[in-house]
Amino acid sequence: MKHNLQCVYPGGFLSDNNNKILAVLVIAVVMASADSSVVLLAFPTLTQSLNTNVSTSLWTILAYMLVTAVLTTQLGKVGDTFGRAKMFNYGFVVFTAASALCGAAPNIISLIGFRVIQGIGAAMVVANSGAIVADTFPREKLGRAYGFMSSGWGIGAILGIVLGGALTTLLGWRYIFYINVPIGIIAMILGFKYVKDSSITSRRIDLFGMLLLGVALLLISYDAVNVAAVGFSWTDAVLIALGVVMIILLLWRERHTKDALIDLSVFKSRVLAFSILAAFFVSLGYFSVFFMITLYLQGIVGLTPLNAALLLSPGAVIGFLLSPIMGRLSDRIGARIVATIGICFLAAAVLIYLTISPNPANFSWATIILASSVAGIGTAMFFPSNNSAVMKNAAQGAYGSVNGLLRTMQNVGGLTSFAVVIYIAATSVPRSIAFQVFVGTSKLIGGIDSAFVGGIQVALLYSLVLLIFAAILSFARGRRAPQARLDGRP
Repeated sequence: MKHNLQCVYPGGFLSDNNNKILAVLVIAVVMASADSSVVLLAFPTLTQSLNTNVSTSLWTILAYMLVTAVLTTQLGKVGDTFGRAKMFNYGFVVFTAASALCGAAPNIISLIGFRVIQGIGAAMVVANSGAIVADTFPREKLGRAYGFMSSGWGIGAILGIVLGGALTTLLGWRYIFYINVPIGIIAMILGFKYVKDSSITSRRIDLFGMLLLGVALLLISYDAVNVAAVGFSWTDAVLIALGVVMIILLLWRERHTKDALIDLSVFKSRVLAFSILAAFFVSLGYFSVFFMITLYLQGIVGLTPLNAALLLSPGAVIGFLLSPIMGRLSDRIGARIVATIGICFLAAAVLIYLTISPNPANFSWATIILASSVAGIGTAMFFPSNNSAVMKNAAQGAYGSVNGLLRTMQNVGGLTSFAVVIYIAATSVPRSIAFQVFVGTSKLIGGIDSAFVGGIQVALLYSLVLLIFAAILSFARGRRAPQARLDGRP
């Protein structure tokens, strides 16, 4: 594949056409990321409008997260077989149509069902977007390209919460979904025009493997959330055990199956294996921190969900600005050092958050802003460089499946992290109160605030241990992959 490196940005990074492709990809990840959290600020209004309860409304978030976690690997493999651009573009169609249906949902059950469809569209987009980057840009420019993608994820997370609050307040909760429709239509037009398949690898789809992995992840993810929401039972133990058994069966089967869903030879590469595992433990360790601090700002300090999100936004802004720069740095010196230092910044942010006080009178805005900013530097360093390391070491015909595996590991880590937060919070206060605090409908009083903060600090220590382990994996991945020349020679 030839690349026109006519200078559009300083340094000759993008050709004009590549610039347009990257713009479409960034719009996609912003929308997918925003819709993971956009419902959060609409919870009280949505719950009242649809005449339901908080625990049921919670599934409007969890259903979306579960579907993206379960399907991303499979849809990446399908993209390798039938065309990554095709899967990406039709994913946009599904996502946009489902957004319109979510806005028109007459009751909570139909809304959850439409969120499932929306999650399928998001999984089609996310599973193939990273692979399209690897198809489009030369290896020595991948880091900066993934930097722009990482910027999209970061800004989308905060944008989702801000839009959720603003649109719900000004227009009503249905418009948090309706706003996706015009943006999605524009992105679809641009996607079908500019995002094309450069290569397709003809492979047999491992349908039985897809079924095993899908059911296993669904059982484990569902039970993790269920334990957090209502407590542990023997039924949960049985279902989680069944999920683990299915994963073991899948791994055994994949070793003896041609064109397997998960190419286990990926893990023979030290760089690939350790990079993917580092991403998993970063998601498992840090995804929950945002929610924990949001709980603190709402339940202890008494901020509204929107104000709490705005207070944490400096980190997202810093990540948005620094990600392309850090991605370019990883292109120059390799991902190992940049990504590992990024995890250390995330760990430092957790240490700062550990100083929070259960007494609202001792609340420090500067502490929250400092920790958020340090975390923004960490995410800007880790995610672009780590994603670049994964795709630089993946075989071209397996870009979709490897990217899908990476995203699935991150999604499962994030979902489990979310469940752990709710569980730990619920060990210090009743679950019903924890949920109300989480959606901003209650503030802790009567002496239980100290116990609640104690639970949050225990969870932060858990996050810190996982981040330290992720840093060890990141550093142990080894030296960077050899760089490809512009003429295609090694």
